[in-house]
Amino acid sequence: MSEKFTAKDIKIEKTAQPKIKPPPSDMIFGKNFSDHMFVMEYNQDKGWNNPKIVPYGNISLSPAAMVFHYGQELFEGLKAYRTDSGKVQLFRPEKNVARMNWTCDRLCIPEVDPEFALEAIKEIVRFDSDWVPSEPEYSLYIRPVIFATDPFIGVKPSSTYLFIIILSPVGAYYPEGINPVKIYVENEYVRAVKGGLGFAKAGANYAASLKAQGKAKNIGYAQVMWLDGIERKYIDEVGTMNVFFMIDNKIITPSLDGSILPGVTRDSCIHLLKDWGYTVEERKLALSEIIEANKNGKLNEAFGTGTAAVISPIGILNNNGDIIAINNQKIGPVAQKLYDTLTGIQWGKIEDKYGWTVEL
Repeated sequence: MSEKFTAKDIKIEKTAQPKIKPPPSDMIFGKNFSDHMFVMEYNQDKGWNNPKIVPYGNISLSPAAMVFHYGQELFEGLKAYRTDSGKVQLFRPEKNVARMNWTCDRLCIPEVDPEFALEAIKEIVRFDSDWVPSEPEYSLYIRPVIFATDPFIGVKPSSTYLFIIILSPVGAYYPEGINPVKIYVENEYVRAVKGGLGFAKAGANYAASLKAQGKAKNIGYAQVMWLDGIERKYIDEVGTMNVFFMIDNKIITPSLDGSILPGVTRDSCIHLLKDWGYTVEERKLALSEIIEANKNGKLNEAFGTGTAAVISPIGILNNNGDIIAINNQKIGPVAQKLYDTLTGIQWGKIEDKYGWTVEL
């Protein structure tokens, strides 16, 4: 069993060479990283042990490390926000920790004590809090990652792991910002099936998406919309987002049946929409239903949800060359209200009556 740790057990080594922080114009998503990172080790004798904050830097692994050969790896994504008063806060971080441990279980990785994992996130953000941007719409992206490190060639769970948290100051995920994006419906490749890794935040899911993503970008589309891997008729999710459609004033999103990610932003949107009195249906949603609704003038709007982009309205769907233009390629009122409310809560501009923010 792992020792029970608290924040005071985290050893700290401060960098002797602080970096020059990039200007906002260079805060491209995932390009720059803060001065420090959190690192924790796992082995079968000690469990999770040796938590520390150290200067950001490269790590050394054997070429035989099992992560390279069998893909035992997961990650999470959340953000820290600076309010107008200068305070720093997180948004529902306990949901990310819970999802991280669901993925651990699926990948046969030892779970991390959720209370300590949350403390580790808080401590590394506190330590590098001067990296949290103060510019409007900017934030500090938090990337926890766990991966297998055993130098062993053989298909079995690793007996050693690393848990690392790195930080990256970022602006908008999509260059288009809150403007509607163009989405390509993928009919050839499959991302996930029920019983696989679709519900897990595993790197393998994203590796499986790269071929289709590249194909979509080559023809000018921001993301891929995945269909189910069995019948190729039901909508799963967009590449980096869950997806919602407003049809005849009802809001429909694919149900969590094991092939799509249980997004924190998705859950928050469902909560808000129900609170505002909208009918929200979580169910199978066929592409044909979207096409029919568009023909009948009942497709009101569509949008994706995720930590990186928050809300990303969808202006165009391309299904094998058939173009569906949604809401005159403008952001709809529902997507706009969700974006304004979520970002308002995250940046402390409006009251958080749900208790979703955690001040550091």
